[in-house]
This record gives sequence, structure tokens and C-alpha cells, in this order.
Amino acid sequence: MDTGVIIAIVVAALILLALFALLGKKGRDKKKESNRQEAREIRRGAEVERAQADQTRADADVKEAEARRADAQARETAAEAEERQRAARERHLEAARLDPDVDEREAAEQYDQDQGRKHGITSHGYGESDSDDSDRGAVSAGRDDERVEHYERTETAGVERERVYEQDDDGDIVRDEERQRPRN
Repeated sequence: MDTGVIIAIVVAALILLALFALLGKKGRDKKKESNRQEAREIRRGAEVERAQADQTRADADVKEAEARRADAQARETAAEAEERQRAARERHLEAARLDPDVDEREAAEQYDQDQGRKHGITSHGYGESDSDDSDRGAVSAGRDDERVEHYERTETAGVERERVYEQDDDGDIVRDEERQRPRN
């Protein structure tokens, strides 16, 4: 073979190698740009998801605050109602003390019985008949001072409450317990 042909083959081979290297670099650059674009799209999606998660958290916080406010308002209303109930009872007993024809103790018992019936509570605390003296609240027997135990149960959106209070024969509250459980 002629030297000129060998040189031409070598030059052609070098040009082809350079061309392949250039095409390979362009392909790699194109792949990198494609990866960059995909990474930008993923970041945008992640930002949107984070914003949605923040919004969902904010909504949950607002709902939780509303529930706490409603619960506090319900407790306040219940306390106010109870205070009014006590005041009404005291006024009733005051009237009984002043009336010479009424026995104060009987009036207190009658008032408590009437209130228990009105609110679904008997002297046994749960509206059961007199034959059902469960341990959940009955007139105390075998003691000189009779006590009446009352039971109340209320439910709000987030909390169940049970309240038990006991009154002695003078109508004074001698025990007042409240239990709260979150509702599921």
C-alpha cells in the first residue's frame, strides 16, 4: 500500500473518532439537560405537595382550634346551667324555709326528684327502676344520713363527659367528680 493511502486512512479514522467523540458528548449533554429538566419538574411537584401539606396542616389546626373553642364554650355553658340550677334550688329551698306549711327537707327531696325526672335521672342516678340498685349510684342505705348520687353524661364532637355528684340529706354536694374521654 501506498503511504498516501495509509495516511488518508489514518486521517479518516481520526476524523471518525473525533466525530464519534463529538456525537457522544452531545448525547451526554442532551441527557444531562433532560435530567435537569426532570429534576426541575420533580422539585416543582415537591413544592406543590409541600404547599398542599402545609394547607392541610393549617386546615387541621383551624378545625382543632374550633373544636377546642366549641368544647370550652360547651363546658362554660354547662357550668353556667349548673350554676343556674344550683341558684334555682337554693331559691326553692329558701322559699321552703320561709313557708311554715312546708318541711324544708321534704321540699329539697321533692325538688331533687323532680329535677332528676326532668333530666332523666332518678334517685339511683341512671333512670333505672327502684329495684335496680347498681353500684353506679343509689340512695345510700344503712347510714344515718341519706345521700343521693346523681349521674350525668354528655357528649360533644370531641369529648365524652361523665359527671357524678352526691348530695347529703341537707342538699349539700359532698362529692363532685367529672371524667372526660376523647371520642374516636
